Amino acid sequence: MFAYYFRLAWLSIRKTPVMSALMVLAIAVGVGVAMTTLTLQYMMSKNPLSDKNGVLYAVQLDAWGPDNPYSNTANQLPDLLTYQDATALLRSDIPVRQAAMHRFGGAVQVPNSDIPAYLADARVTGRDFFGLFKVPFLFGGPWSKDADTQPTFQVVLGKALNDRLFHGDNSVGRTMLMDGKPFTVVGVIDNWEMTPKVYDVSNGALNDVEEMYMPFGLHRTLKIDTWGNTNGWKHEDLNTYEGFLGSELAWLEFWVELPDAEAKARYEQFLTAYIAQQKAHGRFPSKRTPSFALSHPDEWMKINQVVSNDSRALSLLSLAFLLVCVINTVALLLAKFLRKAPEAGVRRALGASRGAIFAQHLIESGCIGLMGGVLGIGLTLLGLTSLDHLIPGQVDKVARMDWVMLLAAVGLAILASLLAGLYPAWRVGRTNPAYYLKTQ
Repeated sequence: MFAYYFRLAWLSIRKTPVMSALMVLAIAVGVGVAMTTLTLQYMMSKNPLSDKNGVLYAVQLDAWGPDNPYSNTANQLPDLLTYQDATALLRSDIPVRQAAMHRFGGAVQVPNSDIPAYLADARVTGRDFFGLFKVPFLFGGPWSKDADTQPTFQVVLGKALNDRLFHGDNSVGRTMLMDGKPFTVVGVIDNWEMTPKVYDVSNGALNDVEEMYMPFGLHRTLKIDTWGNTNGWKHEDLNTYEGFLGSELAWLEFWVELPDAEAKARYEQFLTAYIAQQKAHGRFPSKRTPSFALSHPDEWMKINQVVSNDSRALSLLSLAFLLVCVINTVALLLAKFLRKAPEAGVRRALGASRGAIFAQHLIESGCIGLMGGVLGIGLTLLGLTSLDHLIPGQVDKVARMDWVMLLAAVGLAILASLLAGLYPAWRVGRTNPAYYLKTQ
């Protein structure tokens, strides 16, 4: 029976090509606009660390001032730690992995090479960073554990930078210069991308991962500052590098891996004791609660509003536009089905039930939605490509559809067309066969 109704629907669509094309176009435009914004929101909200969501935590401490809470996160806790807090937390042996980190960079080149110096983006962090975020290695591996606390001139390169400096060769053991200082390459990362960049959403959730990684123990030797955000709540005279490290300026992200609930509870007790100790020394002046937070990657993305309220509002507006398209399709379907009412009257006189007439016309609506969905996918891809050209470098990593969004586009189109067809199909199903038989 379904095949029979489907054939009738196809014949009906072919009989009225202009009106059918208008309905397909209306559904396609509505779906194209809606899916463009929904695809961006969906891709931005995907958690690339979902398989470690139960063990990975971002650490926040409320070292902010007493008067007003921190305002840039949803839980009103600073998203970055001070250097003195980060180095104190690194002394804990409760996490199986932990890393403090921040953005940095400098001019890199190979000694005695004709390759010009290149300004590379870097991340200063600990050895555990690579295990925390499942970073794959092409050659070598991370630096030694001692390099997290002792000045060790070692470096891990990203694949693209290794290709640029060493033509893709295994560069482990070779020397490169950064701002004139020699570093020994100990590892080369394979192709790796994280979108959104969960471990550092404060500096741009859609930014590329870094091109090279340097040990945390180099801070004092190289007087490393940060290329990322620096937040503070009071004025401090910072005339020396030690003054900067000992200040209340927050500029480091901090992540820990806690394997189970028992480890998490112990770490929470550790943080509570640490905050109490700091309060006794005159720090952490706020009396707000909670004074710290451990957030899974999913929670971390929400706290930092990776998908902003503006994006959600834009998605709602696009769905409202789709609703307008559906209403227009209702009018077109109603006009078309009522014009075919005599045919429905004859079918009713020959024994077809109202339900059969309703189902036949609803299937025709679904066929229009299917065609609209296929065309809508094309319009969505066109919309995403246009956005990528309008704001280059901002949405290129999320302006693409995966198979989930492809199916969602078709499903949304069919659902919209079925909703549009409900009333017209019901009206034509109420056809009185006697009236049309008298008029034949």
